[in-house]
Amino acid sequence: MLNSMRRQSLIGYGRPLCETVAECPQPQGTEVLVRVQCCGVCHSDLHMHDGYFQLGDDKRLDVTAGRSLPFTLGHEIAGRVVQIGPQVDERERDRPVAVYPWIGCNTCAACKRGDENICAAPRHLGITTDGGYATHVLVPHPRYLLDYAPLSPALAATYMCSGLTAYAALKRLSDHAHRGPLLLIGLGGVGMMGLSLARAMFARPPLAADIDPSKRKAAEAFGATVFDPADPGARKAVITATEGGAHAVCDFVGSGSSLTFATGVLAKGGKVVVTGLLGGGFTIATAMFPMKSIAIEGTLAGTLAEAREVLSLARTGSLPAIPIDQRPLADAQAALDDLRAGKVLGRIVLTA
Repeated sequence: MLNSMRRQSLIGYGRPLCETVAECPQPQGTEVLVRVQCCGVCHSDLHMHDGYFQLGDDKRLDVTAGRSLPFTLGHEIAGRVVQIGPQVDERERDRPVAVYPWIGCNTCAACKRGDENICAAPRHLGITTDGGYATHVLVPHPRYLLDYAPLSPALAATYMCSGLTAYAALKRLSDHAHRGPLLLIGLGGVGMMGLSLARAMFARPPLAADIDPSKRKAAEAFGATVFDPADPGARKAVITATEGGAHAVCDFVGSGSSLTFATGVLAKGGKVVVTGLLGGGFTIATAMFPMKSIAIEGTLAGTLAEAREVLSLARTGSLPAIPIDQRPLADAQAALDDLRAGKVLGRIVLTA
């Protein structure tokens, strides 16, 4: 029986993470205990660390309610099952797994249709319940454990959020993306994963926009035509490159400026899917919706079924690998600092 586990804990909003030692949870019923090998560092971890999301006009969405401290962030998890509850099949023990973190209540309307990621009373790992910035994490049922071989645990972990989020967003653009080149805005961890997936999912090489020249250079290596959205001529350049405007745009930034750019380059009948959470406000003339027949849709992570789909696609070997920077668990705060400063290309993955 395991006695203790180490965690990089959130001990106060906006304060540095601190190593804590806690009693290792003992699985009950259908629960399983996973020894964490890898946990990705996601931009949404910054919002959890701050305790709020920016809504624009100096407004904030507080996300501190219902979360007791110390709390363990981290939702991109891969590891190995080390203990199981009495209702779990013995064959689950010692199994290498990626952990689907977007766990729901299983009773609300969203959960009943398979959309646990938008559950009304979520139990999302690293968001509402303790996550993977630790040596161990408790998972409520083995249905959330996914086989990832022959992928590495570091890469498999990233598919549980950045890969899944990008995949779910691109699926929602599939009909529009066949009408012309897909435009991806923002080339952070999720955007780079989206670029990798777009090359495998669609026939045309995508277009990509980011204000960071190093990220544009990385996107060019993936075969994308790149643009600097801060360039005054960028909007016209995208419209020219798409012969009249983009039919499919994925906004991986989710800021007022990124969505303004996205809608500004849309063709008639075009669609934007927003999955970024940077924050801020956005306005558009309501007449543009019927006059241009455009659609703006949001998506949060993806379903358990979509997590299985993206891992299945990754196993084919058809996805170009994104850059992954592996660091020890003790460097969790430094990883958050680098992410906040925009110094990360691809994904940082903590190893426990």
